[in-house]
Amino acid sequence: MKLPKLIAKNLMRHKLRTALTMLGLAVAILAFGLLRTVVTAWYAGVDASASNRLITRDAVSFIFPLPYSYRDQIAKIPDVSEVSFATWFQGTYVDNRPDHFFPRMAVDAETIFDLYPEFLLPLNQLEAFKKERNSCVIGAKIANEFNLKIGDILTIQGDIFPGNWQFVIRGIYTPKDKTVDATQMFFHWTYLDEKLKQDAPYRAGNVGWYVIRIDNPEKAPAVSEAVDRLFENSSAKTKTETEKAFQQSFVSLSSAIITSLEIVSYVIIGIILLVLANTIIMSARERIREYAVLKTLGFTSKHIFFLVAGESLFISIIGGGIGLAFTFPVVAGFGAAFPTFFPVFNIAGSTLALAITFSIVVGGVASIFPAIRSANIKIVDGLRQIG
Repeated sequence: MKLPKLIAKNLMRHKLRTALTMLGLAVAILAFGLLRTVVTAWYAGVDASASNRLITRDAVSFIFPLPYSYRDQIAKIPDVSEVSFATWFQGTYVDNRPDHFFPRMAVDAETIFDLYPEFLLPLNQLEAFKKERNSCVIGAKIANEFNLKIGDILTIQGDIFPGNWQFVIRGIYTPKDKTVDATQMFFHWTYLDEKLKQDAPYRAGNVGWYVIRIDNPEKAPAVSEAVDRLFENSSAKTKTETEKAFQQSFVSLSSAIITSLEIVSYVIIGIILLVLANTIIMSARERIREYAVLKTLGFTSKHIFFLVAGESLFISIIGGGIGLAFTFPVVAGFGAAFPTFFPVFNIAGSTLALAITFSIVVGGVASIFPAIRSANIKIVDGLRQIG
């Protein structure tokens, strides 16, 4: 049988309708891929979290600081191999536009890159950073976005910590892989603390949170409990959790938006399913007499079924393939337009798998009713059909 040839002929009988249906499918798959990539970008920090890192913050809220004196006490807890810390600095670079935002943090210059080996910084740049009190290290994406290089002065207008802060760029780190955030800025906590001792002594001697590396990830619950128990009677109680749980707490703040995007992405697939089903139903209804004639020539119900289903699958697969092909440059362009807002913006393997699956499933589901109806029609009834 020459079913593929007949399917191709049928597709070309209404070129505009076929082209528009394929275009609709392509746009739907592209929109699905883009929305799903936005969703996965929100979870990038969660997925990239290390299992051997714990975060200790104030038990009441992340915005409250912890005493610097906690560091040595945490370091003495069994199974803790190293302790570092950071403080959220924020401030304004150039202006308050969203595309000028990137995380700015005061850190322990001696240990921070030991705890985050996924931030690749050349040894000579690391040593230069450690030696200069007002130096900073920035991510490669920031350097590319703002055309910054080593030796440049980076000026930040403080808000949480008022003042005009100037930092010398002494290092540019690159991400270990595409899942690592390359849009952060790190500078010396000691530089911040010295300024606070002069301008606001009551704020000095505090850090934002502690980063703890443990020897065995399986002992994370025990170490977390030990840290929090150590400070349960202090004025600044702590909450210690895995880095993944810590990142997840931030994502949960925008869970309603993320859920809405996920729902919309699946609604798009549902809509295009209805559009394709309508197209196939129209095509099958127009050809009822032809199918009856084919049956008189020896074609079976099975042949008619695959003739209709094949046309639907062909449209959905080609349309989906076009959509997937355009998804890559669109996602790349979107990520390039918002490099600091979406530090990690890549198409996940699960998104590709879902898009391919939906392209096939939509074609199959849309053809079920018209294919069964066309296959089961009696020859006499088909020949009587008009239009």
